[in-house]
Amino acid sequence: MSGESGEGGGWITRLRAGLKRSSTTLADGLAAIFAGGKVDPATVQELEDLLIMADLGPATAARLARAATERQSGGERTGAAVTLALADEITQILEPLARPLEITAGAKPHVILVVGVNGTGKTTTIGKLAHVFKAQGHSVMIAAGDTFRAAAVDQLRIWAARAGARFFGSDDATDAAAVAFDAMGAARDAATDVLLVDTAGRLHNKSDLMAELEKIIRVMRKLDPAAPHDTLLVLDATTGQNAHAQAEVFKDITNVSGLVITKLDGSAKGGVLVALAERFALPVYAIGVGEGIDDLQPFTARDYARSLLGLDGDGDVR
Repeated sequence: MSGESGEGGGWITRLRAGLKRSSTTLADGLAAIFAGGKVDPATVQELEDLLIMADLGPATAARLARAATERQSGGERTGAAVTLALADEITQILEPLARPLEITAGAKPHVILVVGVNGTGKTTTIGKLAHVFKAQGHSVMIAAGDTFRAAAVDQLRIWAARAGARFFGSDDATDAAAVAFDAMGAARDAATDVLLVDTAGRLHNKSDLMAELEKIIRVMRKLDPAAPHDTLLVLDATTGQNAHAQAEVFKDITNVSGLVITKLDGSAKGGVLVALAERFALPVYAIGVGEGIDDLQPFTARDYARSLLGLDGDGDVR
């Protein structure tokens, strides 16, 4: 999964609009903090508090506040100048983790397991990922591995049709591991490029459900010892710091290979992505800012950092 960013592009416009709640809070706060044009311990603390409120987390907020204000010690001390410095610092944190989700050429199928807690948007994310892969010329199959939620199979079937992907699943299936195993066999027989496997919205404090997730991985490896080739953890930006607990547990249980962050348009705390990146050092493959099939796109650090802080293409605060 790869894509291009560009100032003035449709996606950049949607990203800025989606992060409007976060960027307005940050831009207004920065302007107020540095209205007097000075940098002292009090303003640094105010900046740190502002970043914490945007859910960057205490450690990340403290480091960014120090770094951004130190850069202004001998130069322009305005909200706009500090905003630019912050954007640069955030970009430096995120850039090493902004990676494309690449399909293994020799694996047919390349298996992508999608995990996360209830309500993060896993099923929707799978449909959108299928759309992206199809647009890149890959053949795609979607497996309905969520056997707990009554509407999950129908919802995924609809998304598969929208994306032009093959659907594998049954309304009366009860064993998620069996669904995953059979889907892998069907995808292999059809020489399918990508198999996306949905899972139930397992609560991170439910050990029995986590054990079943481990079972899914175990049976997959009977067909391909390298499967799943990617395990994507879908996190809802509106959950803020709770996303850290989810990432911690899923990372240990499923060997998460990367993140997809959804619902950034519904949160004033878009900074949680920065804190997650710094703490876990997991690749961020994609972010979502809406319900449309095109509203999930590859993650680019610079575009995100500037949109989070309300900067336009010329570096001005909007």
